[in-house]
Amino acid sequence: MIENHSKERTVLVTGGTGAIGKAIARLIALKDNYKVVILARNAEKAKSTVVELKTNTGNPNISFVIADLSNKMEIQKAAQEWTGPLHVLINNAGTTPRQRLETTTGIEMQFATNVLGYFWMTQFFTPILKQSAPSRIINVASYWAGNLELDDLEFKHRNYDNGTAYRQSKQANRMLTIAFAERLKASEISVNACHPGDVNSVLSKQLGFGGHESPGQGATTPVWLATSDEVAGITGSYFEHLHQTNCQFGGDKESIETLFRICEKY
Repeated sequence: MIENHSKERTVLVTGGTGAIGKAIARLIALKDNYKVVILARNAEKAKSTVVELKTNTGNPNISFVIADLSNKMEIQKAAQEWTGPLHVLINNAGTTPRQRLETTTGIEMQFATNVLGYFWMTQFFTPILKQSAPSRIINVASYWAGNLELDDLEFKHRNYDNGTAYRQSKQANRMLTIAFAERLKASEISVNACHPGDVNSVLSKQLGFGGHESPGQGATTPVWLATSDEVAGITGSYFEHLHQTNCQFGGDKESIETLFRICEKY
């Protein structure tokens, strides 16, 4: 175990410069004894976000790391360079381009960022979370989920539609939450997924929705899962609006394991 001489807890939030990610970071930074690290792609946006968060919360313990979540090597590097404990990982970053795009390594962009990004973050930061246990992983998913096709995850055969690809990615997030929860249960790492709410954001606009909730409202459930004693020990579950809810994808264990094995091969 990493020695912890205080009650300070460290939280890493991906997509920390976006609407929901910034709101999550802010609400956690307002709590006593919390250190917040945001992970982002753009260094300038990350710097200005950290300054804004420090000013708004009065918490000096806010910093950033840079990595592209669609790139496995950058995530691995971020984990290798991490120092100190990590008590909570919040996988939140997402993208939904309107045209089918590929990463520099040839993976469809939405699958790479929204699904493999969560997978790789969990995979590479698990050793640190184990050393810091009890610890938590929160996957920001959505109730707007479905359309997953295990034989065409990258839309090589289907016509690409960003809404369909987004729904697929959120179903995958919820399924992989269950897979990781089973694997990490013995390590005192809980893994849960949640719907953040219908937030007005860049992503919601790309999907054609305005969103009627504020980023702060959307951050409420992820922050509660990250910090509340009420959910200590709960793992492999899905939450909406501060309530544990049945996940319709949780019963198909065979598909969950197939998806996990596919992701492992990337």
